[in-house]
Amino acid sequence: MDCSSHIFCKAAARWPSFALLFSFLPMMSEANASAIRFDARTVELDLMTTILGVIIFLLVLYTLRHYLFTLNRLFGRQRQPYLDIEQATWPAVVVCVAAHNEERVIADALNALLDVDYPPDRLVIMPVNDRSTDGTRDIIDRIAAAHPGRFTLFHRDGGRPGKAAALRDATERIHAEIIIVFDADYLPARGLIKQLVAPFFDPEVGAIMGRVVPLNAGANLLTRLLDLERAGGYQVDQAARMNLGLVPQYGGTVGGVRRSALEEIGGWNSDMLAEDTDVTFRLLQHGWKTVYQNRSECYEEVPEVWPVRIRQISRWSRGHNQVMERNLMRLLKNPRISLRERVDGVLLLCVFVMPPLLVVGWSITIIQFFMTSHQWLFGWLALSGMVAYGAFGTNAAFFEMAAATYLDGNRNRIRLLPLNIFGFLVSLVAISRAAFVQVLDTLRKRELVWHKTERFRSVSASPIQELLLPRDAMPQGLSAERQEKVA
Repeated sequence: MDCSSHIFCKAAARWPSFALLFSFLPMMSEANASAIRFDARTVELDLMTTILGVIIFLLVLYTLRHYLFTLNRLFGRQRQPYLDIEQATWPAVVVCVAAHNEERVIADALNALLDVDYPPDRLVIMPVNDRSTDGTRDIIDRIAAAHPGRFTLFHRDGGRPGKAAALRDATERIHAEIIIVFDADYLPARGLIKQLVAPFFDPEVGAIMGRVVPLNAGANLLTRLLDLERAGGYQVDQAARMNLGLVPQYGGTVGGVRRSALEEIGGWNSDMLAEDTDVTFRLLQHGWKTVYQNRSECYEEVPEVWPVRIRQISRWSRGHNQVMERNLMRLLKNPRISLRERVDGVLLLCVFVMPPLLVVGWSITIIQFFMTSHQWLFGWLALSGMVAYGAFGTNAAFFEMAAATYLDGNRNRIRLLPLNIFGFLVSLVAISRAAFVQVLDTLRKRELVWHKTERFRSVSASPIQELLLPRDAMPQGLSAERQEKVA
């Protein structure tokens, strides 16, 4: 018998209650440990419930926002305050065409700009050739030589990569007050430049955005789905924000900025992937208005294969979230901005945060469903709530697309609407993955890298009227309104 056992026996002999107490200690320890484990589990469930509640609140908020915008476009008062300006003393304008390895499309864009209805002596076309290694430079030089006096060439062989950096360098050579920006795959209708310039007669307007319409919508199923998505985003979402006096977004293409306003906010941010969104919010915080012109259409080439689409939306997501990091708190604290603009601005800034939050919400719901066997009703309610959102909330974005097809007069396209569920899932995964990678890059202090979207055009796209006809001669064609605008 060791010493400790001997001492215990003597104590037990003198104080029998001591032995009884000592025998209960293991059971008390087990009970305490069980209580701690139970409390930890309860805390975990409470924390997950709180997170899930916040996510559901945000999802409902965005759902109501989609429905509000759609109902406004269908039944509300429409604002197109600058479309009646047809005769004016038109100011000098520089049209920047951002180009990086764009030999497939650059000629179509430049030739279309040469044919626009704007005084030639007031319009300068500036191809911003950023470090192209293909035949882009030769094509630009050849077209410029054939039209002397119409072009100011800007060939950039070095410097920081990216569209924002190229535009920043090009803007230093521009003296005109109005700067219009196109991507190289965009094709304007003849009257577009006047429509984009007209809002700048209002001294409060700092930026203008027109509507983007896919010109290759009939190429395959993906381009048709993207056509529906673009229609909902511009015909409903952007137009409703203009109607309601919220925050229309300058999109970086088919748009323009006032040079003095751009200088006031510090010019283009060369380290931003989404330089357009960045300009939108810096203009807003300095008191400038952004105008959306729904009837000012320009025609773009959308991705025709899924890998290019995934890379494109991943870049948009990373760039948008980068802008959110820099502008969210400034926007909330800015007393110069109205409350409704601040609310809409915050929702716009956080739009690419919602897909990963939706994934987190689904994960928490499934975990809680299996962890709350003693509270089976709560588990079923949480799961049913997320399922209901999947039916009702996701349908809100599809409702925008359906309304857009109705407003465009292309109702046959609505038959493709159920297939957008697949596109929604692809975007959900791509955006969530991009957000996760962006967080890791931030922790590792890695710089975001700009990637150009691949082009698919192989045949010249002029004249513009032929561009608007789908490749497979879809029976719905164009709406009468759109044919009238293009003519």
